[in-house]
Amino acid sequence: MIGEQYLLLPGPTPVPERVVRAMSRPMVNHRGSEFKEILINVTEGIKQVYHTEHQVIIYPASGTGALEAAAVNFISPGDKVLAVSIGVFGDRFATIAREFGAQVEKLDFPWGEPTDPQVLRERLAQDIKQEIKAVLITHNETSTGVFNDLAAIRAAVGEHPALLMVDAVSGLAAVALKMDEWKLDVVVSGSQKAFMIPPGLSFLAFNDRALRIHQENKNHKYYWDVSAGLKYLEKGQNPYTPAISLYYGLEEALKMMLEEGLDNILIRHQNYREMVRAALKEMGLNLLAADGYASPALTSVIAPQGIGGNKIRQYMRERFNIVLAGGQQKLDDVIFRIGHLGYVRELDLLAVLAALEIALLNCGYPIELGKGLKKAQEYISSI
Repeated sequence: MIGEQYLLLPGPTPVPERVVRAMSRPMVNHRGSEFKEILINVTEGIKQVYHTEHQVIIYPASGTGALEAAAVNFISPGDKVLAVSIGVFGDRFATIAREFGAQVEKLDFPWGEPTDPQVLRERLAQDIKQEIKAVLITHNETSTGVFNDLAAIRAAVGEHPALLMVDAVSGLAAVALKMDEWKLDVVVSGSQKAFMIPPGLSFLAFNDRALRIHQENKNHKYYWDVSAGLKYLEKGQNPYTPAISLYYGLEEALKMMLEEGLDNILIRHQNYREMVRAALKEMGLNLLAADGYASPALTSVIAPQGIGGNKIRQYMRERFNIVLAGGQQKLDDVIFRIGHLGYVRELDLLAVLAALEIALLNCGYPIELGKGLKKAQEYISSI
């Protein structure tokens, strides 16, 4: 018996039964009082997760949609933009800005490593005329399993007037982020990660400085226009038809998150990271990211030579109905990725680690069954 799927991806993530039940409620009028109450509640809840008192707009889109919204609202055609990339999603943010007319300069770092704040500081110091209008950065790079230290990045930007625009789609609520305290100007996130609901909603938060720049913005926009979003938000509405069922789910998920406590959620994700990494190392496997900047949301594992990550993933899916993520672009078949983000329990991870040992053995990797699993059990019993 295979049973239900174990979804161990960096998104979409498993959806709690409480959220599933909430999303089954009947439709309501999206211009009526019932939906107005929900919209106000979830907007305030999202602000708590962001640690912000500034504006939040909710879009019926994936995280990429909100990244595009960020570009068209806060970057004008011809603006010089510094895009800092440590992987696939850093490259994506840069591409979006370029598609909407920005003059994009890339600041690339090796895949598997974080941004070096000193390199960023030095590059901005060279911008004597302060021509760079925005710095784009990824909070948590899911293609490699590495997170950037946003507080250090903010310090590196210093007094340079460029907007600091953050892709926190997979990082928010799994990796520390304090929008107001760290003076982050624009922060994007999505529903299918630590928020524990299906794909389809994204969140764009921005401060007053970014709003002033938006008011002078010359880019083309209609559906993504934050001015329209703010105007309708004053009435407790969206400009256009919202994904009502997902709002039901979001409202319930935010209740769960606040019940657990935002700090406790971060600690839980950190514990998952440490447990999984300890077990994998005990199996003799190599990890792409070093301990100091390894993501609490997922772990990227270098597949044993001669086996490949895709063969391991295929065995896990066909034998145990466990779905792991593969490597992207140049990391395809080089790594496989274990998500431990959102609604994932310790028991889920123990099951996956036990199955992984069997998969490795049957794929030809010499391993002593139970060795990694025991390490995970020891870690859990110690916390």
